[in-house]
Amino acid sequence: MAREESIDPQERFLEFFKMDKYRESISQMAIQGKESFTVDFEELFAFDQKLAEILLEKPDVYLQHADNAAYAQLCIEDRECAEKMLKVTVRIADLLGREQLRKLGSKQMGKLVMIEAIVVRATPVRPMVMQAAFKCKRCGTVSRVEQAGQFLKAPTVCTSPDCGKDGPFEFMQDDSQFIDSQDLRLQERPEDLPPGQLPRTLAVKLIGSEVVDVARPGDHVSIVGVVHAFAPSRPGIGKLRTFILQLDANSIEVMGKEPETTTATKEDEEKIIALSNDPDIFNKLRTSIAPSIFGYQHIKEAILYLLCGGVSKHLPDVNIRGEMNALLIGDPGTAKSQLLQYVARIAPRGLYTSGRGTTAAGLTAAVIREKGGSMSLEAGALVLADKGVACIDEMDKMRPEDRVAIHEAMEQHTVSVAKGGIVATLNARTAVLAAANPALGRYEPNRTVAENISLPVTILSRFDIIFVLRDVPNKEADAKMSQHILEIHQRGISPVEAPIDAELLRKYIRYSKTIQPELSNDALNKLREFYLAMRVASESEGSPVAITARQLESLVRVSEARARSALRKEVTGADAEAAITLMKRSLEEVGIDMSSYKMDIDLIMTGRPKSVRDKLQIVLSAVVEMEKQTGSVEKDALVAVLEEKHKLSRNEIERMIGQLLREGTLYEPGEGKLKKT
Repeated sequence: MAREESIDPQERFLEFFKMDKYRESISQMAIQGKESFTVDFEELFAFDQKLAEILLEKPDVYLQHADNAAYAQLCIEDRECAEKMLKVTVRIADLLGREQLRKLGSKQMGKLVMIEAIVVRATPVRPMVMQAAFKCKRCGTVSRVEQAGQFLKAPTVCTSPDCGKDGPFEFMQDDSQFIDSQDLRLQERPEDLPPGQLPRTLAVKLIGSEVVDVARPGDHVSIVGVVHAFAPSRPGIGKLRTFILQLDANSIEVMGKEPETTTATKEDEEKIIALSNDPDIFNKLRTSIAPSIFGYQHIKEAILYLLCGGVSKHLPDVNIRGEMNALLIGDPGTAKSQLLQYVARIAPRGLYTSGRGTTAAGLTAAVIREKGGSMSLEAGALVLADKGVACIDEMDKMRPEDRVAIHEAMEQHTVSVAKGGIVATLNARTAVLAAANPALGRYEPNRTVAENISLPVTILSRFDIIFVLRDVPNKEADAKMSQHILEIHQRGISPVEAPIDAELLRKYIRYSKTIQPELSNDALNKLREFYLAMRVASESEGSPVAITARQLESLVRVSEARARSALRKEVTGADAEAAITLMKRSLEEVGIDMSSYKMDIDLIMTGRPKSVRDKLQIVLSAVVEMEKQTGSVEKDALVAVLEEKHKLSRNEIERMIGQLLREGTLYEPGEGKLKKT
């Protein structure tokens, strides 16, 4: 402490600012019109360890010393500029260690800390008075009062020696000095959240034009600031004993939404590259995904590609998404939820939510009314999972009006909000992995995929890959599964050992996202041949459409993701073939018209196969023809005509008439009579 008192801290800061780097930063302030500059804490620590340590312990006092020293240095560099400025703000960046948001408490009060979190809410930028001018209504003398705290403070007495009265005073807005301010609400990052815990939040106060409006809801930020506490007050009662923590930000840095922006250490990078050179890398990666869950090799392969993702294309007129979307439809007890929760944990930025308790505002963005009456945006799950994976369980249980909110995020990768006077578009570049249960409890192979689950075709068509998990009794498979499950219960660990541990796998996936693979001619030709072969099969009149351009884009995404998972910069023919095999498997599970056994993409695109649509058209045509002759159509007469002329069975005709009545295409003007709407 003796040294602290003997050496003037302001002098030490002034010495530090005489370094070439900071002299240049201070002299640049006048040119750029800024009132602050950033200091790297590590450099200050290397210059004077004691000074840096005391700055962390007593930031309110020592940041003031730093500001005064910076202003003194500015007077030396550019006196003319210094005279225009009232003060210079020193912003500290990159402290040696970061504090966890949930660990903030009484011990950190009054200390300088660094926190990494997600912005979930941001208020509009508002001017805040720093030095208020008050005019005495008795004598007209103007007094200036430095402001601090939440409320505007007037002078106690007039400063004029001739007056000296205690008011009344009038606030002079034009003579007062204002500065921009903004309030943020931070939330813990999904990767920092302990299992089963609710995320904690923290209010942040930003002051100064250089730090306001830097971050938007959904941004991952690193904030250095002083932890302060204030006591909330109750009208007519007074202040409470329990205080609320607030971070008064000194500096803010948007870390970039991309998980791949966090660089791997040299040691990790060597491990990752050595792993990618293994000829058996795909099998190792696939086996390492959810090793405790038995089987589902093709689904684990698809999940691996979903985690790595394809390459987004930004053209002058349109953006093409790179992230994949996958849907798992399955019987109860087929480990869908377990797979989703695993992916949410292993993804570099993963969020898990269940459909039953999920609303549109919770998924996209909510408009919140602030205490002052203004509106602000609060980011939802899809925005928080930007550049990550959103796992939505029980998707079929969501209310239809809430489910509509996902449409835009799945295809355009944005979330648009227009309510409460706020019109905004937020990024939601999120891969969606969803699970749904069949409508009748178990998946019926004789019904179409749209009939099996209560999801609209508008959502089904946005999934790149759809898999059906069926629980079919099979003596050999059941014996292996029972052995696997019982061993887990007996030993408490998975019988299948993951070749790559979870932590390294997470780093591997994060690193793979830095690779930008390009399609080779070989891969391009293979994808084109497959697409054209499937389309040629649909050319003859009356044939179902086998595949559309949407599936071709899905194939490109899967191929790029496979190249990424091997850290290759080129998509090879083998990648394209693997993507085609996976797509065929997906289409075979959901895209086969069971009446004709032809692949029909309309099952996913429109919800019914072409053969059913053709028969419905026959029924409608017959109704229209008979209407011209008789006005309204006798149901029995229509059935007789269709049986005789088109050789349709009575049960089939009854079912189709019922379907057209439910859809509102036909109606019954009287008992046993039909008419087209």
